[in-house]
Amino acid sequence: MTGVQFSFGLLAILVIVALAFDFMNGFHDAVNSIATTVSTGALRPYQAVTWAAFFNFAAIFVFHRHVAETVAHNLVMPNVADAAVIFGTLAGAFVWSVVTWLVRIPTSYSHALIGALLGATIAKAGVSALVTGGLIPIALFILLAPMLAFALSGALVVGASWLLRRAAPVPAETWLRRLQLLSAAFYAMGHGSNNAQKTMGIIWLALIASGEASVDHLPDWVVVSCYGAIALGTLLGGGRIVRTMAQRFTRLKPLGAVSAETGGALTLFMTTWLGIPVSTTHTIIGATMGASATRRFSAARWGVAGNILLAWGLTIPASAVLAGLGWWLGRFVFP
Repeated sequence: MTGVQFSFGLLAILVIVALAFDFMNGFHDAVNSIATTVSTGALRPYQAVTWAAFFNFAAIFVFHRHVAETVAHNLVMPNVADAAVIFGTLAGAFVWSVVTWLVRIPTSYSHALIGALLGATIAKAGVSALVTGGLIPIALFILLAPMLAFALSGALVVGASWLLRRAAPVPAETWLRRLQLLSAAFYAMGHGSNNAQKTMGIIWLALIASGEASVDHLPDWVVVSCYGAIALGTLLGGGRIVRTMAQRFTRLKPLGAVSAETGGALTLFMTTWLGIPVSTTHTIIGATMGASATRRFSAARWGVAGNILLAWGLTIPASAVLAGLGWWLGRFVFP
């Protein structure tokens, strides 16, 4: 299928824009992985952000590239992805994510990127260009990921409470605060891997379409740059979203925080291993609500959660529409 072809300069621009999106992902979203650590006072905000950034990048040594493979190979027909489709995808996801950041809504970069890829592809070639088999697991895990994180974190709270039922409160809380550093690290690794690999997949798709890479080989420079971009974004920003998560959404004790982070991390480890791109914001909120609900059902602030759910419902269609407009514009902007 013909379309806007890649030149070296255009490909370089698209890669830079993709890495900027990855950076914004870290800036806007990665600090959600340490909001519970800030909420309990286990770490100061700048310490927690540095901790999360380090383990965002450390995930490069742990996880295989299954999510990147899904995004690059299993969502859209490979002959559809020309320069205009990649441009529209990045433009739609980027614009929507910036808008939601400005209004302080912790929206899902994952949903924005996937929605934008679908929107740009449909604008060019229609729904027949989508790969249904790859989209079904993503659609299922829009619901299953937060539900699984909710259940796991709630079960961890219940189990740990039973194990610690005879422990002295002060020593137990001291050890839980220390354990929270480990649970926050696990969640940051899961977050970094699942999110960075989505951008890897888009860059890989562009490289395949331009003839600069094969379907069997993702260049190492793409992997390192994507992990580096999300870690740098985490390091440099995101305090406004921390306040939403850590203060407005819920207040957790160390036991709840450890359980929420661990439940969220286990969910992300599983989905990354399965190659399913999921919303990490979606996941940590589900985990946080699961830990809070074991204490009392009203402990989680459901009004804030409702606003976030509204943003999730808007993200995929809004980013898809923006990406479709981006594809249309790209056909005229690029030679």
